[in-house]
Amino acid sequence: MRAVLLKDFGPPDRLAVAEVPDPRPGPGEVTVRVSAVGIQFLETQIRAGLMRDAPGQAPLPLVLGKEVAGEVVATGPGVGEAVLGSRVLATTAAVGGYAELAVVPADSLIPLPEALDTGAAVALYRHGATAEALIRAARVASGDRVLVQAAAGAVGTILVQLLKRRGATVIGTAGGGQKLTLVKELGADHAVDHALPDWADRVREVAGGGVDVVLDHIGGTLGREAFGLLASETGRQVVFGFSSGAPLDVKPLELLSRNLTLTGFSARALWSRPDQARELVTGILDLAVEGAIRPVVGQTFPLEEAAAAHAAVEARTTVGKTLLIP
Repeated sequence: MRAVLLKDFGPPDRLAVAEVPDPRPGPGEVTVRVSAVGIQFLETQIRAGLMRDAPGQAPLPLVLGKEVAGEVVATGPGVGEAVLGSRVLATTAAVGGYAELAVVPADSLIPLPEALDTGAAVALYRHGATAEALIRAARVASGDRVLVQAAAGAVGTILVQLLKRRGATVIGTAGGGQKLTLVKELGADHAVDHALPDWADRVREVAGGGVDVVLDHIGGTLGREAFGLLASETGRQVVFGFSSGAPLDVKPLELLSRNLTLTGFSARALWSRPDQARELVTGILDLAVEGAIRPVVGQTFPLEEAAAAHAAVEARTTVGKTLLIP
């Protein structure tokens, strides 16, 4: 089969398609013929050699990729053959998804509704579950003013839509006209360009003061400026990443003096509770089938262009979910 091999850490051009042996499922595993595989920002950092201690990382050469959709074509010992031919979403054991065939744990399989194509399903899969869990962690209620950082990204596009369903006033930040237009199309009440030097003042203006909730995947300077927008007494910020490369820097006394809440959120912890994750994913897929939310696949690349896909994700030129199509 064809797969995207990473032989050495470094820039995107370290990714190249090669012929490798077909993988065989072990006990409790199945093989999926991959129709679409999602690219995660974390995978670009692993490829660059910046996350060599990432959970589940295999030695080089390796095939990156966790979130896949496709058809079950083989089963390992202990797995019934009833799943053969099923269209599914699945998660690899950390690696192996950038390929025509991927081995996944059988207990990770989630049936794929006929009404959804595989690309749309991948766009909603793990990021949809993350978005719903973030909203619960932030205790968002109707009427809350919620600032979504990187609102045109894979998680942000889903957050905007789910928050509007909660009755929140949504302020989404993004960089550039195309992304801001998308954020508004998805239902955000306000879209603000966080590349502008006065972006925080603009948020404060449209919010009528501070915001009740910040959902922050950026960290660094922008995350710090967003923290300054929190309304005293009610403000809470949920941090679920630092794509800027720098974590959010907040001192405990700053929380105490303004009676604020700062929460760290790890998607890894969510997926360590499979029943909860499955419930969240199923709910998101149901909403998409009903037409209540829209999956955003911003760009797709064939396996041969995996390097270009990684370069686009790192350059922040992408919107929504970026997919590889074997």
